[in-house]
Amino acid sequence: MKKKTTAFFCQECGYESAKWVGQCPACKAWNSMVEEPVKITPAGSSLSAAAYSGGLSAGLSDAGAGGGGRTLQPVPLSEVGDVSEKRMATGFAELDRVLGGGIVAGSMILVGGDPGIGKSTLLLQAARNLAEAGHSVLYVSGEESLHQIKLRAQRIGSIRDDLKFLCETDLDAIAQTLLAFKPEIVIIDSIQTMYNSSVQAAPGSVSQVRETTGILMRLAKETGITFFIIGHVTKEGTVAGPRVLEHMVDTVLYFEGDRYASYRILRGVKNRFGSTNEIGIFEMRQEGLAEVPNPSEYMLAGRPVGASGSVVTCSMEGTRPVLTEVQALVTKTAYGFAKRQAIGTDYNRVSLLMAVLEKRLNMPLSEYDAYVNLAGGIRQTEPALDLGIALAILSSYRNRPIDDTIIAFGEIGLSGEIRAVSMAEQRVQEAAKMGFKTCILPKSCLKNIKSVGGMQLIGVSGMKEVLDVL
Repeated sequence: MKKKTTAFFCQECGYESAKWVGQCPACKAWNSMVEEPVKITPAGSSLSAAAYSGGLSAGLSDAGAGGGGRTLQPVPLSEVGDVSEKRMATGFAELDRVLGGGIVAGSMILVGGDPGIGKSTLLLQAARNLAEAGHSVLYVSGEESLHQIKLRAQRIGSIRDDLKFLCETDLDAIAQTLLAFKPEIVIIDSIQTMYNSSVQAAPGSVSQVRETTGILMRLAKETGITFFIIGHVTKEGTVAGPRVLEHMVDTVLYFEGDRYASYRILRGVKNRFGSTNEIGIFEMRQEGLAEVPNPSEYMLAGRPVGASGSVVTCSMEGTRPVLTEVQALVTKTAYGFAKRQAIGTDYNRVSLLMAVLEKRLNMPLSEYDAYVNLAGGIRQTEPALDLGIALAILSSYRNRPIDDTIIAFGEIGLSGEIRAVSMAEQRVQEAAKMGFKTCILPKSCLKNIKSVGGMQLIGVSGMKEVLDVL
C-alpha cells in the first residue's frame, strides 16, 4: 500500500494525528486540526539539521559500530564548569530591562505583535545600535526588499556597514550564509515567511514553522549566534503557528499598544535568563521608536483637574512603579439592567468591586451604569489597583472630586477590608517624586515604610475608614 504522505496538525500546539478530530487531544482546542504534508527527508539530504550545523554535530551521524547507535554519558552538575553570562547591551535601556539586563549569546528571542505596531522598526534600531557597538549583525528579511528596508532605515538615521542585510526565504541558503559569515546576532523577519524545502508544506504552516524554528534553535546553541525572530500574531493576540514555538525559544516578547496611538509597551511573557515582570515603554515618533524613561509622567499627562471620577493609583511592573489615572463614570441606567464596561483592566474585577461597595457601604450601584478606564491605554490587572478603582467609582457616583494631590492603592477583599500589597515603599517614593502629598494605603503596610519627606501616609483597614478619611 502507498504510504500516507499527509497528516493532521493542531494549529495551537502542533499535535499530530493520522486523521481529523474535532477537538485536539493535547490542548483541547476545537476545530484547530489542519491537513498538511508530513516531513519527508531523503537519505543523504543536505537539508537536515545536522547538515546545517556544518559539521559541529558530526557525532550525530556517527552511529555505533554495527549500527548499535551511541551511548551517552550523563554527568552531574558538580562536574559542569561555572560559566558567567555575558550580556550585550542593545542600546535600548527599556529593551535591556525586559531581556533581564541584555542579550545572552546563543539565545533565541521571539518578538510578536500586531501588524504595524513597530516590531521591525524596534529590531532595526536595536540592530543599528549593536552594529555601532562593534557587533556583527545580519538582518534577514523575507517580507521586504532591500530598497524597502533602506527607505525605512533612512527614517531612523545612519546605518553602519557592520550591519548586513539579506532578503531570502530559503532556510538552506540562509543557514549556509550564517555558517560562512558567522555573525553574532541574526534577525529573522519573519519566521512565517521562512521555507524549508525538506518539508512539503506552504510557508507559515504548522510544519514549516516548527521545523524552521527547530533548525534555527540548533544553530543558536551550537554556534553561539543570537537569534531575534519576528512572529505574526493571530486575532486572539498570540503568536501564529503551533504553541510549541513559544516552548522552543528562550524568550518571548510581545509588543503591545494601539497602533493609532504613539505609545508602545514591550512585555516579556517568557524569559529563561531573567524576570517576566518587567515592561519597556516606547513612543513612536517620525524618526522611529524612542524610550520613555519616566512612564508615570507620561501616563499622567493631560490629567483633568478637579474632575469627579478621577483617581491616581500605583501598580508595579516588575521593579518599576507606574502611576496610572483611573477614570470612572457612573450614571443612572436607562434599561432594565445596569451596564458595566472596563477598559485597561479586568471586567470581572470591576464587577466584583461594585458588588462589595453595594453590599458593605449600602450604595445602590445595581441601578447605575458604570464605565471604568485606565487612562493612557496601558493594561494593568494588579490587585493593588482595587482601591483606586473603588474611589473613582465612589467619586463619580457622588459627583464629588477627590483632591488632586491624593494617591491611593491597596487590594480590597470581599468583606470590604483593605489588604496589604507588595513593595509599598517604592510606590510611595514614586508618588512623592511626582508631587503627590497624601497617600491612602493599607494600614498593614505602614510598618514597612520609612518616613517620606512631604508625604502624609494614611493607613486604612476597611472601606468605611476610607470614607471617613475622604
